[in-house]
Amino acid sequence: MTAATNDTVLLNIIRQQSETIAALQKSLDQMNEESKLLREQIDYLTKKLFGRKSEKTDVISGQIVLEEVVFGQFNEAEEHMDPGEVEILITKKPSRKGYSREKAMAGIPEEDRFYRLAEEECVCEFDGDHLHSIGKKYMRTEIEYQPATMKLVHLYQESRECRTCRSQGRDYIITIKGPAPVLPHSMASASSVAWTMYQKYVNHVPLYRQEKDWKNLGLELKRSTLSNWIIKTSESWLAPMVDRLREKLLEQNYLHADETTLQVLKEAGRTAQSKSYMWVFATGETSRAPIRIFRYNAGRNGKVAADFLGDYKGYLHTDGYSGYGKVEGISRCACWSRVRRYFVDALPKDSKNPESTLPKIGIAYCNKLFDIESDLKALSPEDRKTKRLELELPVLEAFWSWVEDTLPKVLSKSKIGKALQYAL
Repeated sequence: MTAATNDTVLLNIIRQQSETIAALQKSLDQMNEESKLLREQIDYLTKKLFGRKSEKTDVISGQIVLEEVVFGQFNEAEEHMDPGEVEILITKKPSRKGYSREKAMAGIPEEDRFYRLAEEECVCEFDGDHLHSIGKKYMRTEIEYQPATMKLVHLYQESRECRTCRSQGRDYIITIKGPAPVLPHSMASASSVAWTMYQKYVNHVPLYRQEKDWKNLGLELKRSTLSNWIIKTSESWLAPMVDRLREKLLEQNYLHADETTLQVLKEAGRTAQSKSYMWVFATGETSRAPIRIFRYNAGRNGKVAADFLGDYKGYLHTDGYSGYGKVEGISRCACWSRVRRYFVDALPKDSKNPESTLPKIGIAYCNKLFDIESDLKALSPEDRKTKRLELELPVLEAFWSWVEDTLPKVLSKSKIGKALQYAL
């Protein structure tokens, strides 16, 4: 074998080994990325399971001075700074005024109860004279609970006739109409149905327990009867009211919409583990007539929002769910609270981890916008718009620039990658 042939063989071996090394390195990089994403997911789920649920916090491991970011003083080298040097200021809400017993008890019926000596006790033990009252001394105030009571109310209609007409051989009789029943051919009254609904939907007392409560009061009412009260009353009395509320809601030029998951037991054709959705549509904070309407649907299809909103042409404030794109003719507004939540979720479990820097910057931008909004609350809509353009526009421009510059530098499937993508 010649020297030239040996060189060719060696070069082929080197090339093959280089390709093998490159392939192994690529595979190692992929495994490292997957490992990093899995660790991040474990930390996130651990935080969700055992951490506190609220996003509010006094300090998230340091402070970022947002003005430095906005005006470009936060350079690339500083992205690798020690997270211990980074702090985010979060403005605390002013504490509520102290508890006042007088305010808490305002409006509650009051009764003065006097404890007096029995007549035979009103005698002086020294000389037998009668004891005279010299005043009263306050002891304490107690809260006295009176259990609920129930009674049967028998309704009668009075009828009256004209006796003169009767004597002349003609009838003239008038019978008072009386109140219409809540439900035809039912013993349900407005108060009993209202109490049943209040117990179930406000106090979360299931009907089988309410059935026992009614029995303890002396009346056997089956839960099927209570359920029928709720269903029939809702259809006859509440549905028209909801329809009217929807009409008034759609007269607003600015609305909120959102949807959340829930599970429905014993729903026909579906398992108890199936995801269902409760949709909510609400007026804005400044509306003179606040309205919130909830609508249940088995799915999350954007057609639910489109059907509810109909020909609505105003502004709709939602999260980033693409289903709202099926609502035609609206001007869609994104939610900054959701953007902030994505950055909060991207925070690693260890606040001193260098990877916490980028999420903290995103949170700082959001907090800055929230602080400005808080200061503008008392202004008129026109003045607020002017101030937003003056104070918030520079923050927004800096934020978008930071997002676009940072996004290519992170893993697209990582929490911070998803936060940046969501923000865009």
